[in-house]
Amino acid sequence: MARTQSNMLQLGTIAPFFSLLNPLTNKHVTLVDAAGELGTVVMFLCNHCPFVKHVNDEIVRIANDYRVLGFGFVAISSNDVEKYPEDSPWLMRDTAHKYNYSFPYLYDESQEVAQAYNAACTPDFYLFDAALKLVYRGQLDDSLPGNGIPVNGRDFREALDNIFNNRKQNELQKPSIGCGIKWKESH
Repeated sequence: MARTQSNMLQLGTIAPFFSLLNPLTNKHVTLVDAAGELGTVVMFLCNHCPFVKHVNDEIVRIANDYRVLGFGFVAISSNDVEKYPEDSPWLMRDTAHKYNYSFPYLYDESQEVAQAYNAACTPDFYLFDAALKLVYRGQLDDSLPGNGIPVNGRDFREALDNIFNNRKQNELQKPSIGCGIKWKESH
C-alpha cells in the first residue's frame, strides 16, 4: 500500500463552496446543505482504499455520535473512475448502503473540489467551525491497517469535543495517511 500524507490545509481557511452529485439520491448537495450549526466535517473518501475501509465503521460511529450535537458531515469521492472503476458513483451507492452512511457521499467528477481543499489522500478529514473556518485537519487517530492500534477516532473526536465544549484546539495535528487521490491526467 502506497502511503500518502494529507497536505494540511492552513488553519483558518474558509471552507471552499461545492455543489456535488449524491449518487444515492441523484440530487446535488452543497456545502450549505451539509453544514451543521456547531461545525462541519468534510471527508475525502473512496470505495477501494484499504485505509478508508479500515476506518469506515468508526467514521459512521463518529457521524452518528456528533450529528445529534449539531455537526454536519459530508463525504466526497474525487478519484478518477476511468482508471479506478471501483470508485464509480454507482458503487459509491453500494458503499454508502454497506456502511450505513448517515451523511451524503458525493461524487467530485471534475476533481475541482478536492483541489480546492488541497486534499491529497483518502481518508482526508477537515473540521470547520460554525463560521466555516478550518480548525482541524489531519488524522482520525493513530490506527493504520496492520499497525495493531485499535481504531477509536481519538484525534478527531477530541477536535469535535473542543468545538462542542468551546475549548481551544490542540495545536499538534498529525496528517492523515492513506491512498493518494487518483488524479486524472489533466491534473
